[in-house]
Parts: sequence; C-alpha cells; structure tokens
Amino acid sequence: MKQHQRYFPVWRAGRLLPFFVGVRNGAAVNLAQVVEGNEHVIRARFADASYFVRDDLRHDLASFRSRLARLTFHEQLGSMLDKSTRVEQIVERLAPALQLATGELPVAMRAAHLCKADLASRMVVEMTALQGVMGREYALRAGEPVAVAQAIEQHYWPQAAGDRLPESAAAAAVALADRLDTLCGLFALGLVPTGSADPFGLRRAALGVVQILLGRAQALDLRSALAVCAACQPLAVGAAAQQDALAFIAGRLRGVLLEAGHRHDVVEAVLAAQGHDPHAAQQAAGQLSAWLARTEWAALLEAFARCARMTRELAGTMPVLPAALQHPAEQDLWRGLQAAEAACAQHRTVDGLLRAFQPLAPLVVKFFEDVLVMDEDAAVRSNRLGMLQRVAALGAGIADLSKLEGF
Repeated sequence: MKQHQRYFPVWRAGRLLPFFVGVRNGAAVNLAQVVEGNEHVIRARFADASYFVRDDLRHDLASFRSRLARLTFHEQLGSMLDKSTRVEQIVERLAPALQLATGELPVAMRAAHLCKADLASRMVVEMTALQGVMGREYALRAGEPVAVAQAIEQHYWPQAAGDRLPESAAAAAVALADRLDTLCGLFALGLVPTGSADPFGLRRAALGVVQILLGRAQALDLRSALAVCAACQPLAVGAAAQQDALAFIAGRLRGVLLEAGHRHDVVEAVLAAQGHDPHAAQQAAGQLSAWLARTEWAALLEAFARCARMTRELAGTMPVLPAALQHPAEQDLWRGLQAAEAACAQHRTVDGLLRAFQPLAPLVVKFFEDVLVMDEDAAVRSNRLGMLQRVAALGAGIADLSKLEGF
C-alpha cells in the first residue's frame, strides 16, 4: 500500500484493518469508478504478495542461502553468500571481545549464517524493504528459535539516526559484524563517500556501529575489530585502509557527542585518546565535562600543561633515577608521581586520572617554584625532565588534555 501505491493504511488498536485511504487530484466526479480502480490494483498487489509468500514457503529459509551466490555484493568482494560467510566468521572471532554469554553465541552464529538468506526469496526480490522482516517470518516458519529469528530481522537495526537498536546481544553482534565488514572491505577499495555521494551507505553503517555500541553501553576496541574484519576479506586490507575506516567511524562518533551537548574541545580530547572505543569515549566526555565545571579546574589544567609544554618537544623518553633526586621538591614530586601512576593504572578513566592528579598538582607547582628544571648538569636536567615526561604521560590513552581550551 505505502510503497507501491502511496495509499494510507488504516489501523485500529495496533491491528491493520481492510481499508485504505487514497488521495485523488481532481474533481469529485466518477468517484465510484476511481475507488473501484484503486481497489482492483491493491487486490492485485496483495495477490502477487500472497503468491510470492506461498512460493517462498515451499522451501525453508536455509535453502535460500545457497542462492546468494548469484547476488553480487561487490565484484571485488564477492557475492552476498561470501559476505554472509564473512559475517559468520567475524561474529565468531569478535565474540570474546563482545563478551557474548555461552547461550548467546550459538544464537548469534545461527543468525549470522541465515541473516542474508531472505535476500534470495521472491518476496524480498519484489520488495527489498522487507529484508530482515521476511527473514524473521521465514525463520519462524522453518522452526528456527525465536531468538534467531529476531536477530535476523534486527541485525538491520538501526536503519537511521534515532531508530530502534538490536534488542539482544546476539542481534547486536551480527549487526556490528555486518557493518564493520562492509566498511572494512569498501575502504580497502578506496570507495570513500565524497560530498553527498554515498552509494554504499557507509555513513549509515558507521553511524549504526556507533549507535549500537553507545546504546548497549558496549565496550569494543574498533582497531582490533577492524583487524579481524580485514583478515576475513578476499583482498589485502592494509593498515592505512583500516585507519581510514576507524577515522570515518570516529567522525560519526564526533557528531553524536557534539549533538549530546559536549564542548568541541572536550570531544577532541577524548577522541584523540579513545576514539577507537565509542562507549569509553562517551563516558570520558561526560566525566571530563563535569571536571571542567569545577572551581579548581583551571589550576589543575595549568599544572598539567606546564609539564606537557616543557617536554613535548623532547625526542625520546628520559629515564628517572630516584637515587639522584636530591632536592626536597623533586623528591616530593617523585613520591606523588608514583602514587598517581599506581592510581591511574587501577582506574583508566578520566575520573581516575584527575582524582589521581589532584594531590599531584600542588607538588608540580612547588617543584617549578623551587627547582631549576634546565639545570647545567646534564644528568640532573635529564632526571627532572624525565619526571615531567611521566607526569604528562598520565593521560595517555585516557584523554589528550592538550586539546582543551586554556591549555
């Protein structure tokens, strides 16, 4: 009704009624004939659909899978059967990272095996928008578990911003594997969206990855996930293509975080360190935004910035020899630094980082007041610079505070 004829279906209490509303551009003459003509057309449409469904049901869903070999995904990436096989492999390899429970993995594997099968059915060939929907229905008719049938449908979710997300861990795993496979393969071929042109829907795929991980509060290192996908491709996927795909996904994540109200510098700070893990980046952005509102924030950032600015041009990492620390201020800073490093190692979050740095900040200020960092003695100078390097490195992998306003 809606897609072929542009009719309005009529519902009551969630049930579709045997009526429709059409709009006629013209006078009110011969309305009975217009109604009859439209009814005749929609009956024919439904008769076709009924025939396609009955014909499809002569086979179970699994039997359609082999026919996917006749459907091309991309000439260099193989058929839809090849893609379906890759999705299955990726789900299995990502299962530990996604922490799929024992009972969820078989569901995810079976759903991944069948997730594209309905594309070869007559009903979906006739109306592509029913992909997944018919897969669910045909899976149920074939006796597949309800969880598998639902995952087949939901691996297409979300289809747009704000759309529904996969409801189960199994469905989410298949959805992520499908999208990451697409992104990895097409970026390897250099088929990057340009301007408004995005024929393969890569922006939608990348946004779907972000929405699923954020909506399910699912941690996932996309660097490792894309490496898994790269290993499953029929062509070589270099590190540059994987990095480009990762940056593309991070671009969608940037938009989501900005729309959520986070400051631009906060978003850049967390993406620089954790853009490979959307859920971790989201948490980091929230925590960092809260710290920026504190009265002591300016002093904390200034103390950290002094260490970072003094050492960022250094070519290598300078070792610290504790026995060579003679001045009380540098000894105090060393003890505080060790405590901060231990705390950060235990709590790898923005909150953990800044709570650990709070007692260290006054020691940094005292150090700069009492000690000449660039001492004439090379050994003394190197030791002091090495300590400052380690202070500046506290935020590595958590947030790049140098991106923040006021640094």
